[in-house]
Amino acid sequence: MRELAAFIGGQFAVEADGSLKITGIAAIGDAAEGQVTFFGNSKYLPQLKTSRATAVLVPLDFSEAIQPIAIRVENPSIAFSRLGEIFSPPPLRFAPGVHSTAVIGSGVILGEGVSIQPFAVIEDGVRIGARSFIGAHGYIGHETSLGEDCHIAPRVTIGSRCQVGHRVIIHSGAVLGGDGFGFEFSGGRYVKIPQIGIVQVDDDVEIGANTTIDRARFGRTWIQEGTKIDNLVQIAHNVVIGKHCIIVSQAGISGSTRLGHYVTLAGQAGLVGHIEIGDHTIVAAQSGVSKSVGPREVLFGYPALPIRESKKQLAYIGRLSKLYERVKKLEQLLDSEPKSFPADS
Repeated sequence: MRELAAFIGGQFAVEADGSLKITGIAAIGDAAEGQVTFFGNSKYLPQLKTSRATAVLVPLDFSEAIQPIAIRVENPSIAFSRLGEIFSPPPLRFAPGVHSTAVIGSGVILGEGVSIQPFAVIEDGVRIGARSFIGAHGYIGHETSLGEDCHIAPRVTIGSRCQVGHRVIIHSGAVLGGDGFGFEFSGGRYVKIPQIGIVQVDDDVEIGANTTIDRARFGRTWIQEGTKIDNLVQIAHNVVIGKHCIIVSQAGISGSTRLGHYVTLAGQAGLVGHIEIGDHTIVAAQSGVSKSVGPREVLFGYPALPIRESKKQLAYIGRLSKLYERVKKLEQLLDSEPKSFPADS
């Protein structure tokens, strides 16, 4: 236990036996004797008080009386993740080189230590930076460039002329550079508008499984540095997402919408096209944003409104049935009173 606390820079909340043996890590509800868990959300406090864990990582200001030994750290979740380095199997390593079944086009430039897995297709003119990994059945389109230390999981498709920065992670099934949904109605039918732009993904971006990012009609669809995108997200053509944003599963962003920096879109949030979302704005789950909003807003509902106003309106809607009954009784009282009319003048 003493070695574990030193490894994560933690301090015991009360005097404890530092010689106790720790054998693994587990969630609060699953942890057994000899294991360490972590506490990062107040709703799990009842479970923590009954947990059989030997120790728990807690925030610096934690002061509850609990059975497990509390180890105070600045960020319990991050500290807990570091323990995975000790108690989990080592990460998989792939040897550098090109598998014999991979198809490599002409003019391809591969950096030092690149690993190309079975049945991957690398088209003509592609550039891949040092130590990057292309998973099995991956497809990298013509003249696309990838930076160093990228991890492109199996069955990822990246279309032609896209630009991907350094340390980018793209999970299985994602498609970058498919055509944007561009059509014009003419002569009684829809006419396809050529999508001739690119997708640009900057450094340290992570893109979840089965997410789709459309190429621009012209110019670029742009995902900026440090943004993290969950699974099953749709990002349309010419969208710009700022630095260090969080886009959660099943969110959809329509064409030419621009997000500032540090924006959060919660699950199933939807944004119409051609609007702007200011820096540090949060859009709550299942909200629909139909107009531009300034920085540091918290939006909720459909149409999305500032969260306090939206909750107030929901409260009013919840009282409609009582209001209906009250008005109905008032009408009955009025109907039962004798009618009087003003005398003729």
